[in-house]
Amino acid sequence: MTVPAVLVLAGGRAMRMGGGDKALRPFAAAKLLDQVLDRMVAQGSRTLLSANGDPARFARFGLPVLSDPLPDHPGPLAGVLAGLEWLRDHAPAATDLVTVPTDTPFLPLDLVARLLAARDGEHAELACAASGGRLHPVIGLWPVRLAVALRAALEDEGLRRVGEFAARFRRVSVAYETDPVDPFVNVNTPLELAEAERVWLGVQSASASPGAGTTP
Repeated sequence: MTVPAVLVLAGGRAMRMGGGDKALRPFAAAKLLDQVLDRMVAQGSRTLLSANGDPARFARFGLPVLSDPLPDHPGPLAGVLAGLEWLRDHAPAATDLVTVPTDTPFLPLDLVARLLAARDGEHAELACAASGGRLHPVIGLWPVRLAVALRAALEDEGLRRVGEFAARFRRVSVAYETDPVDPFVNVNTPLELAEAERVWLGVQSASASPGAGTTP
């Protein structure tokens, strides 16, 4: 079984955060992107970053930085396409890509393994995460072979919704519990970011106490 690559989606304009790079906002003595990478790097065969603009600002992370392959910021589907096409062109042995947003600091440490097992176990084409009764199609497992279909959907149809594209294929969802925290909660405002950091530091403190369980 081939281990999927991981793509962190950081190409949004973060308007509710005040603009700029949400990925580079401070979080727990580092940056939000550091937090996501800490959760995801060990899960994939390689890690990629989807981001627009000057890639030099991400140089310290040492990752390939992929800009949108289409103009006018068409949204996260363009980032997914960038990852699929990069793997097709630069890593021909790669078969799958897992995508996650840069604003989800509580991502599960078994996410890639569970998505892959669920998809293959159900003989589906795609897998996505779920929690609290909601699907999270941006947090998903994509076959590289869908690159052609995705480009056509973006260019020829003007498709922009990740869930709408994913619904065209056989898809399975992987549900996670939301206690003590929803692992897919995302932060869109400075207040939400501060609250997520408070929760994270509280969970870290609790897990370090004698007799505590593992960190989510």
